[in-house]
Amino acid sequence: MIKSWKHKELKRLFDTGRSKINKVHHSKTLRILDVLEATVVVEDMNIPGFDFHPLRGFKPKRYSTHVNGNYCITFEFDSGHAFGVLYEDYH
Repeated sequence: MIKSWKHKELKRLFDTGRSKINKVHHSKTLRILDVLEATVVVEDMNIPGFDFHPLRGFKPKRYSTHVNGNYCITFEFDSGHAFGVLYEDYH
C-alpha cells in the first residue's frame, strides 16, 4: 500500500486519472502505481517491463521502476508499504 507521496501530480494521477505528467506516460505510470498499491513484499514489483531495481547510495534504501526514457518512479518500501513515491528523471 502507498502510504506517502513526494510528487503531488503523481498522487493526483493515481487518485483522479488526471495530471500534468506527460500524457504518454499515464498508462504505464498507472499500471506501476496499481501494482505498487497491491505490493506486500518489494519483490512483487519485479515484473517484466518495469526494470525494477534498488538504487545505490540511499538510506533508507530506495527502489526504482522504469516508466519511459529517463523517467522512473522511485520509492522506499518497509513493512508492506511504499513511502516517498516520486516520479523523476534521476539520470
